[in-house]
Amino acid sequence: MAGPTRPRGVRISIDRGGTFCDVIAKIPGREDLVFKLLSVDPRNYPDAPTEAIRRVLEVVHDRKIPLGEKLDASAIESCRIGTTVATNALLEHKGQRFALLTTKGFRDLCEIGDQSRPHLFDLNIRKPKVLFDSVVEVEERVTIEDYELNPFPILEFDLTDPALVKTESGEVVRILQPLDVDATRESLRRLRSEGFDSVAVCFMHAHVYPEHERLVGQLAVEEGFGSISLSSEVSPRIKILQRATAVCTDAYLSPIVRDYVDGFLAGFAVPPQRVDFMSSDGGLRQAEKYRGNAALLSGPAGGVVGVARSCYDPKDPKALIGFDMGGTSTDVSRYDGSFEHITETTISGRKISSPMLDISTVAAGGGSMLFVRNGLLVVGPESAGAHPGPACYRKGGPLTITDANLFLGRLVVSSFPSIFGESADQPLDARIVADKFAALTDQVNSESQVTFTPEQVAHGFLRVANESMCRPIRNATEARGFATFDHNLVSFGGAGGQHACAIASNLGIRRILIHRYSSLLSAYGISLAEITSEALEPSSLTLSADAMPQIRERVGFLRKKLRSDLRSQGVEDGDAVEFQTFLNLQYKGMDTSLSIEEPADGDYAAAFTARHLREFAFKTPRDIVVDSIRVRGTAKAPVDGEEVSITDEIEAARRAKTIPEPQASQDVFLEDAWEKVPIYDLASMKTGSYIKVRESCCWFHFILDPTPTYL
Repeated sequence: MAGPTRPRGVRISIDRGGTFCDVIAKIPGREDLVFKLLSVDPRNYPDAPTEAIRRVLEVVHDRKIPLGEKLDASAIESCRIGTTVATNALLEHKGQRFALLTTKGFRDLCEIGDQSRPHLFDLNIRKPKVLFDSVVEVEERVTIEDYELNPFPILEFDLTDPALVKTESGEVVRILQPLDVDATRESLRRLRSEGFDSVAVCFMHAHVYPEHERLVGQLAVEEGFGSISLSSEVSPRIKILQRATAVCTDAYLSPIVRDYVDGFLAGFAVPPQRVDFMSSDGGLRQAEKYRGNAALLSGPAGGVVGVARSCYDPKDPKALIGFDMGGTSTDVSRYDGSFEHITETTISGRKISSPMLDISTVAAGGGSMLFVRNGLLVVGPESAGAHPGPACYRKGGPLTITDANLFLGRLVVSSFPSIFGESADQPLDARIVADKFAALTDQVNSESQVTFTPEQVAHGFLRVANESMCRPIRNATEARGFATFDHNLVSFGGAGGQHACAIASNLGIRRILIHRYSSLLSAYGISLAEITSEALEPSSLTLSADAMPQIRERVGFLRKKLRSDLRSQGVEDGDAVEFQTFLNLQYKGMDTSLSIEEPADGDYAAAFTARHLREFAFKTPRDIVVDSIRVRGTAKAPVDGEEVSITDEIEAARRAKTIPEPQASQDVFLEDAWEKVPIYDLASMKTGSYIKVRESCCWFHFILDPTPTYL
């Protein structure tokens, strides 16, 4: 259970996305301070989160703070940040140069991979380049003696034999080749002389016998390496390929993340009392413990938490589809009362093995660029970003989805602040957008047999983008055995409201939920997130009643480990901590595992069988193998106010039918004609306001007050 409320100081939550940096500041005695900044605006500030904090402190202290002045943030109790720095480094191939040390004979492991083709029918196969710049084979080798498939099992072990070691998890390991310390030290010195400051270490069977990796890590410290990643710590999984990919991304990204965190903290004369960063698994990590893999889905994870904590109604436990359309991409997630985690995903063609929320991303956002190729309308994946941004930003940018919405009347120019242009003081430019669509329409008409109007071309681009965004939603529902229409769509992100009705119509979804902080829901989710820690331990047990005592023993060990880690992140012993236990299970002889949270009745086998049948449409009498044991600890945060029921609020609104008056109207291009559409100002609407929209027109606008404080 969450603890009681307690007095709070200033709390700031920031989501630095690909285009906009969203900020929510909770200041005692005031309404929430809510605003947006461009994520990249080098003419006006070097770092968006630091600039956001400067502006908040100006309000708190009621005085101007010069740009570039080191900030006194002692008034800030908590600063929480989600950032795209790791994602951008991976996508743009701008990570840290590093070397991989691995067991002799396995230097080509990452290059060979699992032999899967990035695009099945491509004749010209181009796999992503390996992340490391150098690989060193190390003289060391161990083997596991008592593995289940051994054709010559050893019933008793002579543990007085110095070559045999019994691990904490019960396996017996034989040291075939002790680590050659002198040769390894010499290799590390050579790497240092070549300019390497970062190393990744991945040895065979390090998941059960990590001592050789730890020894190499100690040698690397002695030789002066600044960043050292060990696979036994980053991802203690059985499969060496998964460990290798996980430790390589960590070594590639962690120095970049550390440099960003250190640079951020260096901007303060007095830092905030506490600084946390959002992690890919939906929890917070103290700044000092923030690493590369944890930062990959930092911002999108905040959106999932925002959906779960603000839009899920236990009284009406209908599953939610999170539809987060930002400036650069669209993130899709599903929530049905518990967070869905995965241990492997693909980002920019690279397989990433790390616990993270199940989020699918498609390169279609407000800033996605529009092209005509061979007579076809193409949206993205290239993005105009925050600089130069869409054409309407007055910085010479290309046509984008945002421009199409503006051109078709689906944006209200007066609701946008005047922060565009080279001096960041001008409104959106609709004229240049109209000129560019006219030129693009001429190109389309010259390549086709039909004459289109600029409005039809712009609308066609929107339809292409909508279909692109529907695909990951179908993958998150239909492909996993769920009915898409049996969900509520939660629309958020700066561009979500412009497309939500069309997306819901395409998918047969009947209800759309739009939070009052919909354009900043990731930042809002970050403000609601809790400090977490996870521990994973590999296993080779066969799931059975006899194995459960040993599983419970290992769970107890992992819980103690998590309590220690949470304590190091400032969680006190008296704070409420909630533990969740997961078993990664798979049928014996098969390669696909499913993460099963401990069922209420404790019957993991039944839960695994039911889920396997739903997702893969078959079950088998084979034994079920425990691939790994995972425990997640969450420090429950105090509750601010009482939870409300969305179902009750909607029913109350239907009964009251408080019908607001539109503030204005605007011409909007709908399907194939311009129509007059009413505009409602959300700031002037009462709680429970009810708007009936005629069936032929599903477009309407909730316009937020552009001033810094939103009601």
